[in-house]
Amino acid sequence: MEKIQSLTSHNGVVIFTKSTCCLCYAVTVLFQELRVNPIVYEIDQDPEGREMEKALLKRGCSSPVPAVFIGGKLVGSTNEVMSLHLSGSLIPLLKPYQLLS
Repeated sequence: MEKIQSLTSHNGVVIFTKSTCCLCYAVTVLFQELRVNPIVYEIDQDPEGREMEKALLKRGCSSPVPAVFIGGKLVGSTNEVMSLHLSGSLIPLLKPYQLLS
């Protein structure tokens, strides 16, 4: 889907979420605590949200939200993000996008 491609290729960190998803909120807060200001796109607020969900699943997301993209590449959903964080591999991916303190 063109909208997903455009958002992920023009922004460093993008999280596709739903406004009622607690795991989406947790992933967003994690990124903010790591000094990254991601683009948070709530697909349930978009008229094409259902099509976006299907497109995210086709791209390989284990669940449609949260779907995290870093540097234009799909990282995955909550499990993948938390696994990367616990292994110490998430921060190096985010380093180019971290805000200066």
